[in-house]
Amino acid sequence: MDKSRWLKLSRTQQLGNIGSEIARARHWETRNDLVNREKSLERSLELLDLTLDDKRWKFGLKEIARLREIICAWFCNQTFFDISPKELEDYCISFAISDFQSDIDYSD
Repeated sequence: MDKSRWLKLSRTQQLGNIGSEIARARHWETRNDLVNREKSLERSLELLDLTLDDKRWKFGLKEIARLREIICAWFCNQTFFDISPKELEDYCISFAISDFQSDIDYSD
């Protein structure tokens, strides 16, 4: 994704997009398609790097950096984090859902 476009997204939108890549990686992993799994994980890491470079997010950078570290461990098939890919996906997707719900007008 183009950095200027990425920087226009809210944090919840950024994390929701990262969650989508994690979901894709899980999908490909269940199908034993390691090439596409790696592409999705690489993409999630690229998006995380863009998020870490976003100067608007002074607070919470440690959490984003830890998320990146966990995804790197998954990418390398390391198991020293006791967090499943599904839990990673749920964590990130919760931001996308939150962002979506904040856009709904309940006044009707």
